[in-house]
Amino acid sequence: MRAQVLKSHGGPEKFELQNVDRPVIRAGMVLVRIVAAAINRIDVRIREGLPIGAELPSILGSDFAGEVVAVGDDVADFHPGDVVYGFAGGVKGQDGGALAEYILADARLVAPKPRNLSTREAAALPLVSITAWDALDRAEVRTRDHVLVHGGVGGVGHVGVQLAKARGARVATTVPSDEAAMVARTFGADETIDFTREAVAAYVERLTEGRGFDVVIDTVGGANLDRSFEAAALYGRIVGTAGRSTNDLTPMHGKALSLSIVFVMIPMLYGIGREWHGRVLRELATLADAGKLRPLIDDRRFTLEQVPDAYRHLESGHATGKIVIDIN
Repeated sequence: MRAQVLKSHGGPEKFELQNVDRPVIRAGMVLVRIVAAAINRIDVRIREGLPIGAELPSILGSDFAGEVVAVGDDVADFHPGDVVYGFAGGVKGQDGGALAEYILADARLVAPKPRNLSTREAAALPLVSITAWDALDRAEVRTRDHVLVHGGVGGVGHVGVQLAKARGARVATTVPSDEAAMVARTFGADETIDFTREAVAAYVERLTEGRGFDVVIDTVGGANLDRSFEAAALYGRIVGTAGRSTNDLTPMHGKALSLSIVFVMIPMLYGIGREWHGRVLRELATLADAGKLRPLIDDRRFTLEQVPDAYRHLESGHATGKIVIDIN
């Protein structure tokens, strides 16, 4: 099969399109012919040397959608011909990755593709959607909550807006422009905040009468986590999805805030909670089929041969939504 193989850590030029052996089916696994795959920011970090990556040379990528071509012993939920999507591969302990024509995936990490979404759309969802779902679970988002999602047109952010709305919350989100605000509203945001123009204190006063938000989902990290502390209400719940930073936690004490960090690679890396990932993917498919969840996908299209260019586009900062690779 053809695959983009990462030869050494570094930039996009470190990928090489190669012919490699197709994976051999094993117990508990499904072999999937990949139709589309998506790339994520975490993949960039792995490419650059984040130590959760597999030993090199390796195949990156964890998001995919495609057709099951073989199932291993002990797999009862899937059969050849099933169209699935999943979040598997691309890190230590996994069999290859999604930037290839086939992937051998733990059956617990895949689910039937949403019927109302195309294969490309389904491939864009797994990592960002499981991350957003986990964040809302950690924050125990309820119907009466006023939720702030930082990064409302980002990968995790635009899904977080939709999932919070599906739970009945009132949702505000930060965006970089008027155009992005329009997009965020199409995904269900009740209120938008142009963070390039409006300070935290100003939008907290405008939208919450100075009380602050019950829940803050921070998909940005770094200095933005400090802004999340400022935006939260007393006893507010904050969940971060990008926690590799150093921050002063003093503001948390004054408001008795709680803080959780989401890292959805743990089930793949340590072999725990994989069934939960599969269940979440099924719940997400139900929401998508009910018209309550859809991905934002960048207009540019890339093939397997063009994976290095896809990464350059991702890292340019000019992509709008998820970048999806057409594999087969």
